[in-house]
Amino acid sequence: MHSEVVASRSADQRDSSRESRNGTPTLDAVSLAIIQQLQEDGRRPYAAIGKAVGLSEAAVRQRVQKLLDQGVMQIVAVTDPLTVGFRRQAMVGIHVEGDVESIADALTAMSEVEYVVMTAGSFDILAETVCEDDDHLLDVINKRIRALPGVRSTESFVYMKLKKQTYMWGTR
Repeated sequence: MHSEVVASRSADQRDSSRESRNGTPTLDAVSLAIIQQLQEDGRRPYAAIGKAVGLSEAAVRQRVQKLLDQGVMQIVAVTDPLTVGFRRQAMVGIHVEGDVESIADALTAMSEVEYVVMTAGSFDILAETVCEDDDHLLDVINKRIRALPGVRSTESFVYMKLKKQTYMWGTR
């Protein structure tokens, strides 16, 4: 799917670096179209992206660099954990007493923890873990997560089968 961009854009629309009131970058239609192109294929050449969005290769290169510098996106290789030796994935719900932020920081520092989010739901924190096997997962939960001062309890949700994983939500 290719996005078309109107050739007569104002200077404000050409600049993807403006910020909204809360300090996050405001993305124009062209930046969103570039992101969508890269989500479809992270190795797509800048010339092809430029043709799809109506910019030169150099302008696309500059936009992509600005989006990377602003932390709006990353370009990374995504692996299937099973194919690289990690046979057990689980989401761990964590109940915390005291400072949630310090627990979240400690979880973030653990190499087995891939995703940490503080929530307003029935858990204070959700942490996704990727482990080699059940013994490794047990060690991470029992000896590392539960050992953190302030962790009151945990509940683990072991993944049986991954049905969908997508990164396309950024441009809906």
